Amino acid sequence: MPIADNVDVGKIINEAPFGRFQLMVTTLCGVIAMLDGFDAQSIAFVAPVISREWALPASAFGPIFGAGMLGLMLGAMAFGTAADKLGRRRTIIWSMLIFSVLNFATAYANSFHSLLILRFLTGLGLGGATPNIVALTAEYAPARHRATLVNIMFCGFPLGSTLGGFLGAKMIPMFGWQFVFYLGGVLPLLFLVGVVIWLPESIRYLVGRGDQSPEIARILSRVRPTAAYTAAAQFVIQELKPVGFTVGHLFRDGRTLMTCLLWIAFFMNLLVMMFLVNWLPSLLRESGIPIETAIISTPIMNLGGVLGSVALGILIDRLGPYGVLGTIYLVAAAAIYLAAQSGGNMAWFLPAVFVAGIGVVGGQNSMNALAANLYPTMIRSTGVGWAFGIGRIGAIVGPVVGGVLVASGWDTKSIILISAVPTVIASIAVFMLGATRSVAATPSAVKSSDFRRVSTE
Repeated sequence: MPIADNVDVGKIINEAPFGRFQLMVTTLCGVIAMLDGFDAQSIAFVAPVISREWALPASAFGPIFGAGMLGLMLGAMAFGTAADKLGRRRTIIWSMLIFSVLNFATAYANSFHSLLILRFLTGLGLGGATPNIVALTAEYAPARHRATLVNIMFCGFPLGSTLGGFLGAKMIPMFGWQFVFYLGGVLPLLFLVGVVIWLPESIRYLVGRGDQSPEIARILSRVRPTAAYTAAAQFVIQELKPVGFTVGHLFRDGRTLMTCLLWIAFFMNLLVMMFLVNWLPSLLRESGIPIETAIISTPIMNLGGVLGSVALGILIDRLGPYGVLGTIYLVAAAAIYLAAQSGGNMAWFLPAVFVAGIGVVGGQNSMNALAANLYPTMIRSTGVGWAFGIGRIGAIVGPVVGGVLVASGWDTKSIILISAVPTVIASIAVFMLGATRSVAATPSAVKSSDFRRVSTE
């Protein structure tokens, strides 16, 4: 029966069954995450080889790893905020173009400084895509499955890194380190065609900006195929739209403590995650382990993250995020301790790294879903983008500190062991976030001077 009254878009999405349309959005965003994961970690795969070919010490890659993370940080902040004004889909497309072209350019890097600059610029594009695929997936996911779907989607990131690691271990000896960047340039360009054709704009974003075009009715009919809408149908979302600078709203109406604790958790978890994924291959190689085995350590950790993400998403949808995430970070810290005590025994080390991946990588994926759920639609990409941006500061600090520790002569055991400390701090921040969540914004706390209700009546 045609619907002519006001249509609550959020209610329809939350009550709709999970069907082909939601699967398409989740899959498209998941593949983008996979390409992101492959490209973000590509430098870690090739670092031991470039170090040998260019006669660079392993410690020299600390600034290069950090430059990539700096680009990711600025890209997440800038593109996340821009997407709340310009749209998720458009921002994702531009981000993919940027990191595709710059990956091609990286294959022709011939010096430390050119590699440093290109990794920074590539990071801008990579960082721009991440908060928007998280926001878009969350905005089309029914509330009862939101954490699970966002986690499954973002499994693409560690899965891309995992596949890239295994592929790099086989292909780099055959074709050289440039092959990794050629592949990182070609794949996004090929997939971009599908993104342009099939990826929809966020319907919540379209309604939030006051759009009443036929596109909204068309998209909503795909979300719930049994419904039809007349030309007189008015689409609304029961949220309040920020007026003015969106970043400021992350600290208004009871959100200040929530945002700060979220940022601490992101900072600490991304610090240890990027510390491990960037330095494990080089640290193990320096310890005398064959290069093929050293490269596989990072994919093993990311594989744990892929499997852990699915399990954690289901647990969070059933039990809530704070207890689940706080606990899994403690488990990850214990696994890192065991890995440090392995003494180079791969039969002990790799399982410990796998479990650490469940907590650190899987936990980060779950933090993405948590961040997307904490903020309303019209500041969601901003909230997720800035959380990623602050987290990327930790991701910059981690690899750079690793370089300092290596240059200072720290042994592999001590370097791995110290990475358990940020994981414990992340656990404390998440537990505190759960304890203080009641101070976050509620409808009664919203000030009409700062917001206007999204409606077209």
